[in-house]
Amino acid sequence: MEYLTKQPENLSALQRFGRWLRLKQYQIEVTFGVYMFTPTEKFIFWSVVFLLCSLVMIATILYLPQHVLFIISRAWFYVNGGDSGVASNLVAGNKDALSLAASSMTTTMAAAATETAEFMSREL
Repeated sequence: MEYLTKQPENLSALQRFGRWLRLKQYQIEVTFGVYMFTPTEKFIFWSVVFLLCSLVMIATILYLPQHVLFIISRAWFYVNGGDSGVASNLVAGNKDALSLAASSMTTTMAAAATETAEFMSREL
């Protein structure tokens, strides 16, 4: 059974999150006996826990979207038996959009330059 207390209803989300973190810290200290460690041992233990949580969070942020696209494309392949088009179209679409934007920008810039040159030659 969890550690239950009557919580005030008017706490902000940040305060409720802080209370939840303190509860998790208490549960970890009791479960693994961290409360018996010396301050140096506690510092090392919580540093390792923080490092591992940070690495997991960074890996999730960096690699999860790419992995989800891969899983979707594999599922599409297994269901339909052909090229998924989901991941490949996203990648190809982004490359095509960038090349299209670059080519249209250079075309527009070239047209503006020639128009300006024609205008200047008419004025002179």
